[in-house]
Amino acid sequence: MAEKFDVKLENKCYLPDPSYKEQSWIGDYTKAYREFLSDPDAFWDSVAKEIDWFSPYDRVKEWNFPYARWFLNGKTNITHNCLDRHVMNGRRNKVALIWKGEDEEERIYTYRQLHRDVMRFANGLKSLGVGKGDRVCIYMPVVPEQIIAMLACARIGAVHSVVFGGFGAGALNNRITSAGARVVITADITIRRGKSIPLKHTVEEAVIDAPTVEHIVVLRRELEQPVEIHKEMEVDYYDLLRDMDSRCDPEIMDSEDPLFILFTSGTTGAPKGIVHTCGGYSVGAYYSTKNVLDVKENDVYWCTADPGWITGHSYVVYGPLSLGATILITESTPDYPDPGAWWKLIQEFGVTVFYTAPTAIRMFMKVGAEWPDKYDLSSLRILASVGEPLNPEAFEWFYRVIGKEKLPIFDTWWQTETGMHMITTMIGEPMKPGFAGRPIPGVVADVVDKAGNSVPPGTGGFLVVREPWPSMMRTVYNNDERYRKYWETIEGCYTAGDMAVKDQDGYIMVIGRADDLIIVAGHNIGTAEVESALVSHKAVAEAAVIGKPDPIKANTIKAFVILRDTHAPSEKLKNELVYHVRITLGPIAMPSEIDFVESLPKTRSGKIMRRVLKAQEMGIDPGDISTLEE
Repeated sequence: MAEKFDVKLENKCYLPDPSYKEQSWIGDYTKAYREFLSDPDAFWDSVAKEIDWFSPYDRVKEWNFPYARWFLNGKTNITHNCLDRHVMNGRRNKVALIWKGEDEEERIYTYRQLHRDVMRFANGLKSLGVGKGDRVCIYMPVVPEQIIAMLACARIGAVHSVVFGGFGAGALNNRITSAGARVVITADITIRRGKSIPLKHTVEEAVIDAPTVEHIVVLRRELEQPVEIHKEMEVDYYDLLRDMDSRCDPEIMDSEDPLFILFTSGTTGAPKGIVHTCGGYSVGAYYSTKNVLDVKENDVYWCTADPGWITGHSYVVYGPLSLGATILITESTPDYPDPGAWWKLIQEFGVTVFYTAPTAIRMFMKVGAEWPDKYDLSSLRILASVGEPLNPEAFEWFYRVIGKEKLPIFDTWWQTETGMHMITTMIGEPMKPGFAGRPIPGVVADVVDKAGNSVPPGTGGFLVVREPWPSMMRTVYNNDERYRKYWETIEGCYTAGDMAVKDQDGYIMVIGRADDLIIVAGHNIGTAEVESALVSHKAVAEAAVIGKPDPIKANTIKAFVILRDTHAPSEKLKNELVYHVRITLGPIAMPSEIDFVESLPKTRSGKIMRRVLKAQEMGIDPGDISTLEE
């Protein structure tokens, strides 16, 4: 039986300029999707042939539910596709990477320079005894050396596990020991909002109980007072490079060899080590960067994610570099030294494709349009969003203030586990605020009931993927049972854990995690929908809602609201907000309580951790909070 939701589907739609579709890589979405459905293996075969293989694959796919193997017996190395082929084919002196620090420091790497530094560091890792299959933990700030370290690991077939530089020692230790890392690569400090935050001290604490760690490589950034290197285990990053050859041939990797492990927290239990492989992941990251984000030869591309997250893996490092793009990275935050920091970077470097998070967009909304209006943003060609659903109000602001009502906006749905985009509005297609879009060509996604049956338009259900795709995770590291659960929750489907609804055109709106549903008097209320209603009020910048147990209704709704700078908390405003939700969604969705707050608990990728709010409200243990932004 289908889940019943009271979902208000708006029919608002924006039609992009026809020239976007005409000039896009993918062309006509409907035609491309039909071609994929008619022969999925032929579709992915044509994509895979756009990258280089040392030895061709025998078959595109082998599917033994719930396990897939892609591009069987093909031999490749992702760094060859990210570096060597560009150096050999006319992009030798093209800018690959631009880095901008908070203190105005700037570094630029051409493909030749990046290729050289990756090979030297790869040889440095070899000198420490690192080889194919060894695990290496990377715990670094957003600096070029972080990307170089990732690529150097991949170069020699070592499996990297990147850990976001904001994690504490306990979370870092958990990830080091879970992966069995032999080497940890870190820096002395990261710089955030003008302050130096130590990283090396965290690593020193984290490796006390990590018996597999043999070496720690330290990038020393503070040169006037360099941090001490303990030579029993530690080595300076640049000392390691000093005598290294600048030639290191890429390790020949089988398509199904592991490329990286990336740990992601669930709602309960220990973090899951998601395993991605060399061939399928390479194809998926390349394909989606090209065809979803429509990155072109002359673009300056900026994805604001940290490479410590899957967005950073796929859409800062591997996807754009495999396409031969020019990428911008920065250590700066969007509101330091003022809320114009990111708009200034877009103006300075002529950014054309801007990919950021709804959290950042809502922060920009809060401080007002006067900040972006100070800068020339005319270089922008494409706007995109990632991390959580882009609520309609944030879409409208992004479209009107930044896009000047002419740029396409993509709200991309995907996961660490999927490795690449799965659902979005492809370039040139009608854009519907609040809807991520439709499955991209190559992906068979649906909204179903608990038995796996498709639900009719307007009826909420579970978001699933029905067929395998190349960049799908292969397992959960050392815990295959957790992998199988993704495919066994709903028979025959990959269950994403998100609730969603489709409209009559097949557009999908993600309305919240399955565990973020609130049952009120027999009605399933999606947290995202109530939050979106609250944020649509002129006083509200951000909101989160939870369910509180109630003996009559099962649950009531409590809201936590961050106000815009122009409004102050009051009882009158609380009543206005409750009334606003009533008018927007109906009486069943009205919050029974509203707290005005200064901040909300979020992961470092910007997702609101509602279970932390609920645990705090009920006085219980919130479970794993290692991904919580401090």
